[in-house]
Amino acid sequence: MSTNRRQFIQKSFMAAAATATLSQSKGAVSKNLGIPGPYPGRVIAVEHPGSIVADVYQNETVQQMVQRGMTELTEAPSWQDAWRTFFEKGDVVGIKVSPVGGPKLSSDASVLRSIIDGLNAAGVSNSNIIVFNRYRQEALEAHIDKWLPEGVHFDAASPAYSEYQLDMGGYDERHYMEMALIKPKDSVTDMHVRRSYVAKIVTQQVNKIINLPVLKHHQSAGVTITLKNMSHGCVNNVNRSHLTPTNNACGMFIPSVVSLPVFREKFVLHIVDAVKASYWGGPPGKARYIWEPKTLFFGTDPVALDKTGLKTIDAKRAQLGLPSIALAKPDQDSHYLNGQVEHIEIAGMLQLGMFDDDKIKVKRINMA
Repeated sequence: MSTNRRQFIQKSFMAAAATATLSQSKGAVSKNLGIPGPYPGRVIAVEHPGSIVADVYQNETVQQMVQRGMTELTEAPSWQDAWRTFFEKGDVVGIKVSPVGGPKLSSDASVLRSIIDGLNAAGVSNSNIIVFNRYRQEALEAHIDKWLPEGVHFDAASPAYSEYQLDMGGYDERHYMEMALIKPKDSVTDMHVRRSYVAKIVTQQVNKIINLPVLKHHQSAGVTITLKNMSHGCVNNVNRSHLTPTNNACGMFIPSVVSLPVFREKFVLHIVDAVKASYWGGPPGKARYIWEPKTLFFGTDPVALDKTGLKTIDAKRAQLGLPSIALAKPDQDSHYLNGQVEHIEIAGMLQLGMFDDDKIKVKRINMA
């Protein structure tokens, strides 16, 4: 064997070993809890006509929906047992909120507080709960910091949105997704600009994460639900994924980030807020495109949840005589040539969950 080849093999082995080591970040959970979790293909949809009145979420009703959704998902005998399926005393749990839709279409206080109540029931103290977002300013504008019970922490990886997205203060240089995709004027030989680094909140501060996205349209990704709330809400250098209406790589960027070991290990539960949702003009919450499905979706499988969410949005569009998101073309409120909903199917191919309809079982519960 030549010296060069021997060195190449040694370097490859060392790189693989380093990757394996890095994937075992602080408190990595057992494989059966990580994506796609213990309930692949299972989606629980809980609808309640009284969940929102005059654009205000109804706290007691939402809590009932969360309780029902969690016990149905886990088939546990009680609310407390349902949460103990995933969490226990000593866990440090992150809750990834989604404030990008602005005050009109963001993670709601009533849903967030019901989740915190569930964690408390499982033995997780408020001091071990971190509600987080990538951009601090975005979360503050949605008033999420005002909703937190005493003791619960709020954190963010970056202070605010910026066109320069390689600030490293809140990101872990050991965990990144590398893709041959750069912004104009970046050096093609600089590996740094080809990487999106994972927030330290994800890699260092928590051992389990609950994903709390909102059901929304997104111009470049087609939809932004569980997968995109992880991919674009937990790493830096994301604007390179959708630079222009025709230079759009969300279809591959999103599943490439979520397939990182640290995401697969730590995201153990997804609760999709579809009490309010948007079918166009996203990701901001534009009033003319917001409607009220009055539903919360529960699951451990982000692919099955996103496939179900996409169908929900497409069904609303069909009611209005509009084409499916995959076939929709640009207009004054959505400028991208094609919304790349294929990120959901590619995520399924990467074994992040179930994409095939015959493997997805949606249980619908109307609490009227």
